[in-house]
Amino acid sequence: MLARVIETVERHRMFQPGARVGIAVSGGADSVCLLHLLRELAPRWDLSLAVLHLNHRLRGAESDADEQFVQALAVSLELPCFIRSAPAFSGNLEEAGRHARQALFAEARLALSLSCVATGHTLSDQAETVLFRFLRGSGGAGLAGILPVTAEGIVRPLIEIGGDETRAFLDSRGIAAREDSSNAAESFARNRIRRQLLPALERDWNPSLTKTLARTAAWARDEEAYWTGAIAASAADLLHITGEAAAMRASEVSAMPTAMARRFLRHAIACVKGDLRRLGFEHVERVLELARSAEGHGSVSLPGLAATRSFDWLRIAPASRSQSYALGLLVPSRTRIPGESRTLSLESAGFADSGYTETVAFLDWGVASGPLVLRSWRAGDRYRPVGRVASCKLKNLFQDARVPLWERRNWPVITCGESIVWVRRFGPAVEFAAPSDAECVLKVSED
Repeated sequence: MLARVIETVERHRMFQPGARVGIAVSGGADSVCLLHLLRELAPRWDLSLAVLHLNHRLRGAESDADEQFVQALAVSLELPCFIRSAPAFSGNLEEAGRHARQALFAEARLALSLSCVATGHTLSDQAETVLFRFLRGSGGAGLAGILPVTAEGIVRPLIEIGGDETRAFLDSRGIAAREDSSNAAESFARNRIRRQLLPALERDWNPSLTKTLARTAAWARDEEAYWTGAIAASAADLLHITGEAAAMRASEVSAMPTAMARRFLRHAIACVKGDLRRLGFEHVERVLELARSAEGHGSVSLPGLAATRSFDWLRIAPASRSQSYALGLLVPSRTRIPGESRTLSLESAGFADSGYTETVAFLDWGVASGPLVLRSWRAGDRYRPVGRVASCKLKNLFQDARVPLWERRNWPVITCGESIVWVRRFGPAVEFAAPSDAECVLKVSED
């Protein structure tokens, strides 16, 4: 077993010489085996070891006994021991436990200056994970299973060693380990896979199924490594990240082969959301359909996000509702436009510049003499901007200018009474635009 662990560690470059390694020890056979193996192998890579333990507090006295066992084991091996208790769990226990372990590892890495954390996941765990994810309909990334090395600094030296081998190792050396009573609970899907489904499949279909599933994981992992690089290269050219949103050309996504388009969209969603939890195959398919649709507009709800199509742009952003606003304006003043970082400035000017721009306009203050209000645009709004022969709806102006739907939500409008005085990008209304001989001029600008 030692030779195989060495081969796994060195092939995946798990440890750098002189590394400080935290070993996650629950007290079970796999983690205790890992602890003894790494202690024996530490001189080979000049490793400094520390024991990490999380008391999940789910099994009362049994959990406390696990903690005491691990602490005593660390003392007997003359290793430092870093122990924390998990907060009270609520909701999904598996997910809560994962977050608690991640928090423990992160805290320990800082406190002990660890290079990485080693966990006792085995070949058996790999097979169970791949089968579990297959039954849930996972794609290639899910079928890659438990990674030997993660970007977060987690390493799995036993990932090619079977669970039966770790127990045999302990038995051969007379080393004790704890038994987790919850591993026998049939209420947990993973336990049913381990205790019922896998044995039945190995008995009736493939005696080497555990190794077969592990090979599937290795194959999927290599495939995902290729796709990760390919998608990152495409995203550098085609994906536009601004703030909390990711935008791309629908036509460019539509032109991709389906396999690539799906992965590209998953990457875009992960860039905004931070992960892909609760994102299913059907979510990605609906976004892909939106990108390939002949219709220029539409929206798809995602877990915590929304994908919106407007003209040839496809945008993924946190789900939010537009909030209408109406603010009284003073002269002079600088007003932050709600929902944006931009500000609107009003100030008197000595003369009217004939060169209007999208961000600067001049109003005849003698005409716009009533109270001015800055508000968000509303459905049905219409006015006649300078240069137009007739009034038109803002919706039509947006369409002509190809303003994406998400940019319209808080679009600023200045009104005087019931009349629209000025609209962002489209400028002042004809009746409020300052002529060159206007005596009182009001300058409107955005920055």
